[in-house]
Amino acid sequence: MTLRFIGTTSEHGNCPTLYEVVETGDIVVQGDVIDAEHLAQLRDLGVKETAVVIPRELLTRFAPKE
Repeated sequence: MTLRFIGTTSEHGNCPTLYEVVETGDIVVQGDVIDAEHLAQLRDLGVKETAVVIPRELLTRFAPKE
């Protein structure tokens, strides 16, 4: 899998950040992992899945529109 950097709202290279999977066009999100209490509220979370928190600004500024 090859990742292409899309953008970040971080000033010092820390998360949150968006990437595109070059081969598929899928989006990878880098962000802070949510705590266990909030993780428990998610529906149908798979064994290999987790959730991250990202600011709305990151998505509105950099997420692909199509």
